[in-house]
Amino acid sequence: MLRSILSDDLPRSRWLALALVAILVGLAVAPFLFPGAKSLNVAAKICVFIVLAASFDLLLGYTGIVSFAHTMFFGIGAYGVAISLTRMGAGWDAVAVGTVAGLVVAIVLATVIGLFSLRVRTIFFAMITLAVASAFAILASQLSDLTGGEDGLNYRLPAVLRSSFSFGDTLFGVRLNGRLLDYYLVYAASLGLILVLLRIVNSPFGSVLMAIRENPFRAEAIGYRTVVYRTIASCIAAATAALAGALLALWSSQTNPDTTLSFDIMVDILLMVVIGGMGTMYGAVIGAVLLVFAQNYLQDLLAIANKALVGVPLLANLFHPDRWLLWLGVAFILCVYFFPAGIVGRLRQKR
Repeated sequence: MLRSILSDDLPRSRWLALALVAILVGLAVAPFLFPGAKSLNVAAKICVFIVLAASFDLLLGYTGIVSFAHTMFFGIGAYGVAISLTRMGAGWDAVAVGTVAGLVVAIVLATVIGLFSLRVRTIFFAMITLAVASAFAILASQLSDLTGGEDGLNYRLPAVLRSSFSFGDTLFGVRLNGRLLDYYLVYAASLGLILVLLRIVNSPFGSVLMAIRENPFRAEAIGYRTVVYRTIASCIAAATAALAGALLALWSSQTNPDTTLSFDIMVDILLMVVIGGMGTMYGAVIGAVLLVFAQNYLQDLLAIANKALVGVPLLANLFHPDRWLLWLGVAFILCVYFFPAGIVGRLRQKR
């Protein structure tokens, strides 16, 4: 049963299996274990970025495609839902229309970019995708009548997903309201998308992608149209990223270029894949959890260390919360040094 659910891609490491079970269960009970707006928001962001990082790993880790346009598809999905909820009202029909529109636009763009650009070498394709993503971000900022410009769009969610909606009193001290339903919608959808991606990469299609990654010339020689397979992989990754953007839009009730189209997000998902381990969906899960946690709680940990070292001026200054990016960079360097194949790769090697 478990092999079937995981598409015969078992963790193959006791510690990795424990970490994945802890993440799965921890996210499932997060609203009850860690009540509060911030912790619930962090848990929802982890779910969304796990899907986003996994979809990017399908390109980079499994197919060997370096693309800097992944946040563009993420933003397309988010803006599709945001625009439809703004124009059509807060109903499920608007959510469906926005999600489908975002998927269609993302797949069409990925197809056009793939067919016209994947024939060139890796670095040139990466530069093309960077140019397209930059142009799209500028366009989203300029079309203020449609996208809200730099300020973005604020909109109302369907009634059952609002905090004002209640389907009970409390459970373990947590209010049973629409916000809780919204979180579990994001959680269930993210889990389902990860299982679908696992099925894809462990199918014969996924084996062809890995063959193309290892040696595209040999793959072409034995009869596989590498451009076609790469384009299909790009479309799947773009569609998954668009769905992750739609989930973020359903959770945050606010969409703007900084939260969906920023190049900083592209750097974040690249770090998630590298830290967790390229070429494995479990690496995207581990990397997303670690990076999102660090971005949200590293400052709090440094504040505790700063107070503890208040009598040592030099160390206290070094552990100041404002220097959290410095420590995040140090942690990333150490992770790359000690885990060159990523955390998942290292755990499987130890086994």
